[in-house]
Amino acid sequence: MRRREDIAALIPHQGLMCLWEEVLDWDADSIALRGHGHRDPAHPLRSDGRLRAVHLCEYGAQAMAVHGGLLAQAAGEAARPGLLVALRGVELHLARIDDLPGAIQARARKLIDAGDSWQYEFALHHQGVLLASGRAAVMLRPD
Repeated sequence: MRRREDIAALIPHQGLMCLWEEVLDWDADSIALRGHGHRDPAHPLRSDGRLRAVHLCEYGAQAMAVHGGLLAQAAGEAARPGLLVALRGVELHLARIDDLPGAIQARARKLIDAGDSWQYEFALHHQGVLLASGRAAVMLRPD
């Protein structure tokens, strides 16, 4: 299991913008993570004191980034930064997440690795209830 500091070392997001606190499990194709920061009043994505469910897309994208960082680290390399270029089939099952009492968990699974781009599907849950799901595409920046 990894902690926030270990996760932040793998991705460009730092401080409170590093949304995940723990890697629960990962392999070559998928990753599972957990985070509690959605309850923090200082969460950087909050507006008007609320954290809206649409921000779960950023949680899904960061799950992809952590997975990519772990894969690169396992290969003895540094992860290439990427740019989120598309979200598809996103379904949000609530309006806000700042009032959820427990941890948010994510699972992201790589669907396509084209070398310079990735496609993943992601699902986020709270206490076993689906909060959001969708697919995301990332283009990696050139070396």
